[in-house]
Amino acid sequence: MSRKLFGTDGVRGTANVYPMTADMALKLGAAAGRYFRRDGSAAHRVVIGKDTRLSGYMFETALTAGFTSTGMNVFLLGPVPTPAVGMLTTSLRADVGVMISASHNPHQDNGIKFFGPDGFKLSDEAEMEIEALVEEGVEPAQALNIGRAKRIDDGRFRYNERVKATLPGGRRFDGLKVVIDCANGAAYKTAPEVLWELGAEIIPIGVNPTGTNINEKCGSTSTRLAAETVVAHGADVGICLDGDADRVIIVDEKGQVADGDQIMALLAARWAGEGRLARGTLVASVMSNLGLERFLTGRGLVLERAAVGDRYVVERMREGGFNLGGEQSGHIVMTDYATTGDGLLAALHFLAALADEGRPASEMVHQFDPIPQMLKNVRYSAGSMPLDADNVRKVIADAEARLTGSGRLLIRKSGTEPLIRVMAECEDEALLARVVDDIVGAVQAAV
Repeated sequence: MSRKLFGTDGVRGTANVYPMTADMALKLGAAAGRYFRRDGSAAHRVVIGKDTRLSGYMFETALTAGFTSTGMNVFLLGPVPTPAVGMLTTSLRADVGVMISASHNPHQDNGIKFFGPDGFKLSDEAEMEIEALVEEGVEPAQALNIGRAKRIDDGRFRYNERVKATLPGGRRFDGLKVVIDCANGAAYKTAPEVLWELGAEIIPIGVNPTGTNINEKCGSTSTRLAAETVVAHGADVGICLDGDADRVIIVDEKGQVADGDQIMALLAARWAGEGRLARGTLVASVMSNLGLERFLTGRGLVLERAAVGDRYVVERMREGGFNLGGEQSGHIVMTDYATTGDGLLAALHFLAALADEGRPASEMVHQFDPIPQMLKNVRYSAGSMPLDADNVRKVIADAEARLTGSGRLLIRKSGTEPLIRVMAECEDEALLARVVDDIVGAVQAAV
């Protein structure tokens, strides 16, 4: 059975357009409820969190109806970061957790992500079984067995305390001036609270959600506002989260941006020096820069590559017994502390390194010189298969031959949007540009 609803990170799309409709959310809730209640026992629980999108109200209500119709009791967290859902699923002894969010996507999109009772995202196999239940239909519980719904008012405070507790030795950030950009998203209260409680002087931006301004000209995918704010206020560093706060991008004191590869390089080197990096290995996706790989190799460390999506990074980490991984986009996963990417957690550990070493952020985030990399996206219409076109295949084969020995090429469909992503790396920037443009042109012609 092929997956029709689930992508690389749950179900995602434009709100009120298939598959992101209230009706489908209800069916998904009922199907997931039945899947996690297969033993037929009572007292089953589901934890539901969301970001700040207007459509979150609709999907929260629909999912609640679906779950309670199968006898699941629902705990509603309101706006919290995605990693808080993973954490609270285990803390509240729930059978399943759900995050309603489209992460870094614009406000008109939304998504539904599932977590198992262990706080980790579901496997492909589990998602396929839930899809099958959606197609088959689910028999509702008897009237006396319908579940209840309860709002949990202190969910974010529990999460706040958990992330602070991961810092060693009562670490504080007194004397650090920090710009924190919450993308008008799920961490708009959480992140400023945690940083202020730890003693930092904070300059918050992206903390006034309207339901339609999440990720709009702010956050980890639009760092200009944060960079300008850092420079204008003479801040030591800027922290940019995305809409559901599971990824982070760092801005140094000069307004320069550092991606997840640089953050992972810093943490891997520090952890290795402290004897904490499990098996001397960092797990990253196929999108991570060759420069990161060379940086690690030069220190006797190993880079393991996984498919794109923090869920696949985590799966490889669990399989190999590794404790640090992430993605160039800013997902940083520390399985000693969390079950998924956690932007705020990673930011705290970066700030701890900054405070320990006493060097400016611009030095801390420049761990290696990246190999020139170019990424371009081509939007395609539903149902079209541009990568199967004969001319596209020929152009890709030619590009791979031209890059042999000097770079690499990665072409894939996005798991969250109808995009073909064309990425290449090569030290010869002129060749890099020609290769990418040739492939993009061929894909556009096929589209």
